[in-house]
Amino acid sequence: MRMGEGVEWAAHACVLLSALPDGTGLPAAAIAAYHDVPPAYLAKHMQALARAGIVTSARGAAGGYRLARPPQEISLMQIADAVDGSEPAFRCTEIRQRGPCGAKPEECTKTCGIAAAFWAAERAYRRQLEGVSLAAIVASLTGRPDPGKFARVKAWLEQNANG
Repeated sequence: MRMGEGVEWAAHACVLLSALPDGTGLPAAAIAAYHDVPPAYLAKHMQALARAGIVTSARGAAGGYRLARPPQEISLMQIADAVDGSEPAFRCTEIRQRGPCGAKPEECTKTCGIAAAFWAAERAYRRQLEGVSLAAIVASLTGRPDPGKFARVKAWLEQNANG
């Protein structure tokens, strides 16, 4: 299964937004600058997160993006689905019914082992990411050995957040 890099960018953007003080927003350009990614490309992913109800945006002096829900209510799977879509990675086309030795449809009433294995893997993958909240990711960062990093992030947010 392959995810676009936008999923990573969106997840990191959400982690950054989780550090905002209440009532403040962060412009997409600031989020892009923080992560040194192209602003137009990041803006597209932020809009996808907004359509999915993960973030909200406001215009004006106090504008910018903020999380729409508490971090514990946002899973990595929700972020991935918002950016890349929720289509299954594997699609069975019943290739076993094709070609000169293809099986008849009535011989294919059971799911083949290949499709079953791919679907089981996808269920496990989705279940794993559904079980990881944004809050859990943030909590894992607070145990890091560089307390100065959090001071720098806080100072940066104070300079760049609107509100």
